[in-house]
Amino acid sequence: MRMRDEFSPAIRPEFDRLRVVLVRSRNPLNIGAAARAMSNFGFEHLRVVTPYGPAFREARSAVGAADVLETAEEYDSVAEAVGDCALVVGTTAVGKRSIKHDIVRLERGAERLRKGFVAGNVALLFGSERTGLSNKDFSHCHWLIRIPTCEANISMNLGQAVAVCLYEIVRDAPAASQPEAQSAPPGELIEQLTTALFEALRASGYLKAKTSAYTEAKIRRRVRRLKLSTEDAEAWIGMLRQMNWKMRRT
Repeated sequence: MRMRDEFSPAIRPEFDRLRVVLVRSRNPLNIGAAARAMSNFGFEHLRVVTPYGPAFREARSAVGAADVLETAEEYDSVAEAVGDCALVVGTTAVGKRSIKHDIVRLERGAERLRKGFVAGNVALLFGSERTGLSNKDFSHCHWLIRIPTCEANISMNLGQAVAVCLYEIVRDAPAASQPEAQSAPPGELIEQLTTALFEALRASGYLKAKTSAYTEAKIRRRVRRLKLSTEDAEAWIGMLRQMNWKMRRT
């Protein structure tokens, strides 16, 4: 149904910087619903990480599939999918999980996301229908969004969750403040820094050769909390690589 113009959400140029990322999605109807919601609210960039193959193919070949779905990009890992993003935000129902990230209610999170567009591309992650995002997925996120739901049924359908989040992002867009632009590093650069740091920590003996995934995720979260600029991240990568080169020679 077409909305009347006076009620239509404002589609701003910076919204082109949002990447909606579906991680391990399995249901073609949910994938299609997510793409439809993106089209409804003016977002175009859909990325999928290791989706269930038959479901993804079925969704893409569906009659009347939106351009959003037809141009969706497929990735093998979350790190690759968010490599060009300066801000990465995950979604979670929380439940009984012990989560180390800052968790923000949707309405406040939408405001922070809009401000994030000024610095560069932004990734908004949604997990699979059955398990949501894993702790490893969270390690790539700067913070998390929670949609306030009834305690009796906290988990939302994937397509509905995407629609609610995108609506909240566009809802108050005309009144959104425009902070000064900052040179925030893309996720790919932060991942390079983290990899160099892991190498240095192992070479120094701080980390063992077979470090647990939990420990690596904790370090990755702490690197993101530093909120480094692109210039600072590049400088730290250079210093760490020099340290690693020197330690390999000794």
